[in-house]
Amino acid sequence: MKLRDLVDLVGDEPLFETGLLLVGSVNPADVRRQLSRWTTAGRIHQLRRGLYALAPPYRKVEPHPFLVANLLAPGSYVSLQAALAYYGLIPEYVPVVTSVGNVRPSLHRTPSGDFLFRHLKSSLFWGYEWSEVASRQHAFLATPEKSLLDLVYLQPDGGSAAYLNELRLQNLERLDCERLQWMAERSGAARLQKAASIVINLAAAEAEAYLPL
Repeated sequence: MKLRDLVDLVGDEPLFETGLLLVGSVNPADVRRQLSRWTTAGRIHQLRRGLYALAPPYRKVEPHPFLVANLLAPGSYVSLQAALAYYGLIPEYVPVVTSVGNVRPSLHRTPSGDFLFRHLKSSLFWGYEWSEVASRQHAFLATPEKSLLDLVYLQPDGGSAAYLNELRLQNLERLDCERLQWMAERSGAARLQKAASIVINLAAAEAEAYLPL
């Protein structure tokens, strides 16, 4: 296979896997050697074993970081600060995409960015959706409410008013406060219920501040 053949085959996709190239009468060893050569030459980027992206200028579609995160650790979903920033609930740019799930804690540094994976117990593995994060790109992403509760759960002091104030939460009208309260109660964790109450009060104060005089 020549590079032009690869671009014609996968150029409209943000990412591709080795299995796509092993269809038909091809020699798997030859395909893998060619992928290795293209990676070394900088023509493609290897994100993990068997997962690749075309490198510029061959790339037509920029892979969304949330899609990359999902494919780096299947069975995880994007949450915490990355999701909160995506929803506009915190003002800071978040350089690392954090995902949670029944995964081994790890940090992946790739040409498409840095990706952190944190373990979340199975009883809390809910509150995420299959979301379109870019044109024709979908990823499993926590809802705004669950993103916040996951952060509170995994941060040692996450349930404190001091920590929640440090987040500088904004645009709290984008939160569904009833859903936030329900999710906190579903978790059965007193810390999450306390944090939900604090955030609901912050949302009420923010709404009151913008009431017309």
